Amino acid sequence: MGAIGKPVFIPVESLRRNFAEVKAGMRPKEAIEESNRCLYCYDAPCIKACPTGINIPSFIKKIASGNMKGSARVIMDANPVGATCARVCPTEELCEGACVMNESSKPIMIGSLQRYATDWAMKNNQQLFAAGQSNGKSVAIIGGGPAGLSAARELARFGFAVTIFEAKEQAGGLDTYGIVSFRLPQSIALWEVDQVKKLGVDIRTNTAIGSGIATDSLLAQYDAVLLAIGMSKVPYLNIEGEQLTGVYDAIDFVEATKTELTNDFAGKRVAVIGAGNTAVDAATCSVRLGAAKVKMVYRRTREEMTAYDFEFEFAKQDGVEFEWLSAPSRIIGDADGNVEALECVRMQLEEDEQGGRKRVTPVEGSSFLLDVDVVIKAIGQTRHLPLIEQLGLHHKRGMVMVNTGTYQTSNPKIYAAGDVIFGEGQGDAMVVAAAQQGKLAAYSIYKTLVAGRENDG
Repeated sequence: MGAIGKPVFIPVESLRRNFAEVKAGMRPKEAIEESNRCLYCYDAPCIKACPTGINIPSFIKKIASGNMKGSARVIMDANPVGATCARVCPTEELCEGACVMNESSKPIMIGSLQRYATDWAMKNNQQLFAAGQSNGKSVAIIGGGPAGLSAARELARFGFAVTIFEAKEQAGGLDTYGIVSFRLPQSIALWEVDQVKKLGVDIRTNTAIGSGIATDSLLAQYDAVLLAIGMSKVPYLNIEGEQLTGVYDAIDFVEATKTELTNDFAGKRVAVIGAGNTAVDAATCSVRLGAAKVKMVYRRTREEMTAYDFEFEFAKQDGVEFEWLSAPSRIIGDADGNVEALECVRMQLEEDEQGGRKRVTPVEGSSFLLDVDVVIKAIGQTRHLPLIEQLGLHHKRGMVMVNTGTYQTSNPKIYAAGDVIFGEGQGDAMVVAAAQQGKLAAYSIYKTLVAGRENDG
């Protein structure tokens, strides 16, 4: 590896192997044996635990009987990003956590079976659904991530003319750019994009609404608009030294590894600030890029970190270290403007008088230094406020408010789904939750623009 903190060279091929998918898929014999363990419960709790309501016993039984296309259709019918979710869903907390087999042995490996079926569909170039007959209505979707794609797929099946406006070079949002390759290869997300595109959905990439295309013209041109823009960049720490070379935004950092791998981190000492799923991704990416030492710095404790348990275990297995109850106070640079240390302060937790989450306060005189070459900020994400305000939508600090039954915003022609509505008990920050919200928003649009008028007629 070389001396800690000193750059070393790692062949690109080695880096690519480091970013290859970690978990292997099931083999046919294993999948058949596992699917035959399922009890095919009539009132299956696993279905209720799935945010998209996949008929899990049905898709598993189809694997057992050799009907692979039927199995994939059951999955993708309920969840238009079901191949992605097979890899990134916290299944131990959702479907597998609810499996009745937990009472006697171990849960059915639902996520792995879901991956087995959708991998088969990908490898065999299956187009699983068809567009519906035109109903004469059109919908614009701003954002091509999980919520936008799910809505587009359902709307196309209802016969809508659908256009997705995506600011990035490719659609897929978080699935394409924001989840590390060794957990979710980009090809998986792009296959799901292609499934939607083949229904006749017009996906316009490199197209930003609000700057490239005026919001007024969009509202005038389409019968309904769905806002599915997710969130934006990592906020500033607002501490000294944030402008130094070697300070990264975790979102940008992970995205960069999806398209190009470099030796910039080889031999370096890395501090990741935060303890959510993105922070874990940044830490494990750093390890795979050859960092000599990676430490996650979090102002609270292990019990309060927001990353999934399996993410935490994954980081530990990768050798990531943890600095709990520590908050950054200053980033120190050398004479050339490069990061050379991170100053932190020890924190303590205090009971909240209102009974809420414990308060975090600094311990007086507890400053200490971490010798690092790289600092990666992973402390949440900001909101796309300029666009939200251009659309004139009611929001709370960038969290768009919707009617929970219809997903309509303060402008009844505009609907919203996904991370743009997440916060303060509204929605969940999961890919599978965004997919379900996109579906439900599509159903709401259909009921308002088509079914409602048919009934009136």
